[in-house]
Amino acid sequence: MNTEPRRLLRRLCAGIGLMLATAHLPQAAPAQVSALKDMDIVGEARMQVLFWNVYDAKLYAPGGAYSAASPFALSLTYLRDLQGDQISERSIEEMRKQGFADEITLARWFDKLSLIIPDVGDQNEIIGLADEYAHTRFYLDGTFIGEIKEPGFTRAFFDIWLGERTSEPALRDRLLGGES
Repeated sequence: MNTEPRRLLRRLCAGIGLMLATAHLPQAAPAQVSALKDMDIVGEARMQVLFWNVYDAKLYAPGGAYSAASPFALSLTYLRDLQGDQISERSIEEMRKQGFADEITLARWFDKLSLIIPDVGDQNEIIGLADEYAHTRFYLDGTFIGEIKEPGFTRAFFDIWLGERTSEPALRDRLLGGES
């Protein structure tokens, strides 16, 4: 076989191998980067259940000053493997605990969340971003994965962590900049 075609074939194989090796690396989404560039950390906390670490949470807001009426973002960096449906189900359960009782709406929100939230593993990061229209955009490891354009959902979803009736008041206090 002629050496020139062999050399070309080797280069082609090396290029394909490089593309396959880097295909799984997260790519930053421009919308996510631009949305967070003017935000600073308000607070951070670790969610633990019994003696298991579940995720590290960080709250971001413009100038580091959180207001539910302004854009903000909540980052959850997972410390264990969880199924997306489990995360969606737990989110709806927490909304119920806060007093949201419209089961038809909760079922619809569960369906939407289930289509967006993927299975996660150690060090996967999901960011929920509440925009200026009170819509929620979701990102996985910097890549946009979906959105829910309902202000009622945005309020109920983020109240899981930030609402006064949260099931984790110490975590809320830390996210809002307290020392609990």
